[in-house]
Amino acid sequence: MTSLAETTPTAVPTVTGVARARAQVGAYVALTKPRIIELLLVTTIPTMVLAAHGWPGWGLTAATLVGGSLAAGSANALNCWWDRDIDVVMHRTSRRPLAKHTVTPNAALVFGLVLGVVATLELAVTTNVLSALLADAAIAFYVCVYTMILKRRTSQNIVWGGAAGCMPVLIGWSAVTDSLSWAAVVLFLVIFFWTPPHFWALAMKFKDDYARASVPMLPVVATPQTVARRVVWYSWAMVLTSGLLALDASGPVYLVSAVVLGAAFLREAHALQREVRAGGAVKPMRLFHYSITYLALLFLAVAVDQLV
Repeated sequence: MTSLAETTPTAVPTVTGVARARAQVGAYVALTKPRIIELLLVTTIPTMVLAAHGWPGWGLTAATLVGGSLAAGSANALNCWWDRDIDVVMHRTSRRPLAKHTVTPNAALVFGLVLGVVATLELAVTTNVLSALLADAAIAFYVCVYTMILKRRTSQNIVWGGAAGCMPVLIGWSAVTDSLSWAAVVLFLVIFFWTPPHFWALAMKFKDDYARASVPMLPVVATPQTVARRVVWYSWAMVLTSGLLALDASGPVYLVSAVVLGAAFLREAHALQREVRAGGAVKPMRLFHYSITYLALLFLAVAVDQLV
C-alpha cells in the first residue's frame, strides 16, 4: 500500500517575509540607478580634493557624498516614474522596477520626492546652503527640463539635458569652499562635452530601442555619418577644455594624463567615424566603455596632483 507521504506532492517553499522585504528594498535601490550614481561620485571626490588643495576631511567628504547620492537617487527615481511608459517597450530598460511592476508609480513618486527633500536638508545642515541649492537645481533640471521636456522632443536632448550630470562637480566644490570658481566651471564643461559622445555611442547600439519608444535620440533621427561627425566634434571640445585646467589649477600629473587620455579618446572617436564611413560593422560600445574609463582616470589625476 502506498503511504500518504508518498502520494502527497512535495511542498513548494514559500517566499519568506525577509526575502520579500529584501526584494522590495532592492527594487527601490534599483530606482535610484546606482551605477549612474557611482560615476557621479567619481567626479565629486577629486573636485573636492582640488578645491581643498588636499584631502577635505572624512566628515565633509562623507556628508557630501551622502547628500549627492540622495539627490542623484531622487532625480533618477523621478525619471523612472515619468518614463515608465517607454521603459516597458525598451529592451534596455524593461527590467526596471516600474516596468516590472515591482514598485507602484505612486510609491516611486513619493520615494523620489522624499529622497530630494532629505538630500536638501542633509546638504544644507552638513555642508552649506549653496550645495543644497545646487543639488535641488540638478534634480529640477534633470527631471523637469531633460526628462519631461527635452527627451521626447528634440535630438539635442542629451546635449542640454546632460548638464544635470555635470552638477556634482559644482556641488563638491561648493561643499568645500561655499563658493564656485573657474576651475569648477572647467570641470563642469569637461563633463558637459563628454556626455554627448558617451551617450550617443550607447544610443547607436540601442537605436532600435529608442525608435520603438519614439524617443528622438540623435542616432534615431540622423544618419550614422552625422552622429559620428558630432561625436568627433564634442570629443575635441572635451579634450581641449580639459587642457584649460592645467593652466593654473592642476599640475604635471594631470597635464600628462589629460594629454594621453584625451589622445586615446580622440583615437576611439575617429575610429568610430572611420567605421561608419566604411559602411561595415560599427562598434560604438568600444567608445562608450572607454569614455567611462577616461572620465574616471582624468578625475583621478585631478586628485593625485593635489595629494602627492
